[in-house]
Amino acid sequence: MHRVLVVGEALVDVVDRDGARSEHVGGSPANVAMGLARLGHPTVLAACVGDDERGDVVVEHVTGHGVELSHGTVRPGRTSTAQALLAPDGSATYTFEIEWDPTLDGLGEAGHVHTGSLATVLEPGAVDVVALVRERREAASISYDPNIRPAVVGEGDHRIGVEEVIALSDVVKGSDEDVRELYGDVDLDDVMTRWLGLGAGLVVITRGADGVVWRAASGASGSAPTRAPEVADTVGAGDSFMAGLLSGLLDAGLLGPATREALHAADEAALAPALDRALTTSAITVGRPGAYAPDRSEL
Repeated sequence: MHRVLVVGEALVDVVDRDGARSEHVGGSPANVAMGLARLGHPTVLAACVGDDERGDVVVEHVTGHGVELSHGTVRPGRTSTAQALLAPDGSATYTFEIEWDPTLDGLGEAGHVHTGSLATVLEPGAVDVVALVRERREAASISYDPNIRPAVVGEGDHRIGVEEVIALSDVVKGSDEDVRELYGDVDLDDVMTRWLGLGAGLVVITRGADGVVWRAASGASGSAPTRAPEVADTVGAGDSFMAGLLSGLLDAGLLGPATREALHAADEAALAPALDRALTTSAITVGRPGAYAPDRSEL
């Protein structure tokens, strides 16, 4: 199997539901890394974790899921947090206290690189992450989840930075909320066409309870409903979808070194198993509190 490198934040979600508070390890890239490792893919995470009590919890949790932490991930200071306020329908609104200044040297080889969320937009680390992606794409496939967080990066036009990374990526997974933040009230088909035109081979947009729509460089496209029979909360749902999608594409030989041409030529039949896995992993995740990552036996 190809080694997967995930670059991005690992933090503690402080979840408030009806006045009851609980803490869970999270961060979009960390969730993707744990999801991939649980599905059997050798995965290393480059993140920023403090050497405090919460940091100890993060390290134990992430490595307990089979993820290797890169050198320099743990450093002096506090561990970042995300305050998650849950609505009655299980949806979450976040407030962040986060620092992002990762150590990105000595990461070793990887056949696939995933990043997104705060990693490519929050300075001082963002410029180094984008440079790493640009460097690695010659020998590895790239995936990206914008996962826009206005509470951290502020309101404003983030399209230039996001589209810079999309142009370097093979697989892009966004949400309808990301699209609204970037483009306003624009048709999702137009956005998928735009992202493919920037160079992506596969674009998938999640729509919460309304399922997903997708389009490929080959011209194949489709939609699918959610598979979640019930929702405990939506924490980590998109990340679980991303992990399942990447896992399926890796298994199909559509991600990894020298696979760009194959991904761009992939038709619906070739992509269907990966999309199926993504829908299944996310359905399992939303049925449990927190960012639960299923393994293959649960699929």
